[in-house]
Amino acid sequence: MPLDLARIQAICFDVDGTLSDTDDRWVERLAGFLRPLRLPQHRRLARWLIMGMESPANWLYEILDRLHLDDEAARLVDWLFRHQNEGSAPFTLIEGVDNLLARLKEHYPLAVVSARGEKATLSFLDQFNLSGHFRAIATALTCAHTKPLPHPVLWAAGQMGVSPANCLMVGDTVVDIRAGKAAGAQTVGVLCGFGREKELRRAGADLILESTAQLSAVLEPLED
Repeated sequence: MPLDLARIQAICFDVDGTLSDTDDRWVERLAGFLRPLRLPQHRRLARWLIMGMESPANWLYEILDRLHLDDEAARLVDWLFRHQNEGSAPFTLIEGVDNLLARLKEHYPLAVVSARGEKATLSFLDQFNLSGHFRAIATALTCAHTKPLPHPVLWAAGQMGVSPANCLMVGDTVVDIRAGKAAGAQTVGVLCGFGREKELRRAGADLILESTAQLSAVLEPLED
């Protein structure tokens, strides 16, 4: 189904692969480990491995969430982030995202809905001075359950003062689409991260874009 633009009153964004160019960063790291092995096309192999790990990783996190072990997992990720990246600037912004957010916040309340830990999420937003764009920031520990369950989307909608049905959830993985759909929101899948078009469509994404930055052109009729 195409987007119902008239319904959209607020927008929720995932972080990894949607605002932050996380997949390329991990591909480069893995390619660095593979390089000494002198494998042919080691960078292409690294990308294939990273993309292939997305679904199992999401499945594992969902299991941890349902077993109420997601808090411990999120704290571990925050601890690893703090000790591995202290004093560094490890994030890369997806091209055009800063201009997109600056434009959209003039017309919609915006929220972050991420399954990553609070430390890493806030560090990314602070690195690029993006925190001021968002009315609400949901991380792995904000709600009792995180994506793909709807809890963080519902929480963000409440913080922004809109119905979940009037929210748009933007993300690069099946987890994002499932969370948005479960909350009753419309969804946009983006291909600048970990997800593949076929699986995003299968999950029920209302629209697929090559990049998050293209969302501005989609919503242009409502911005005039």
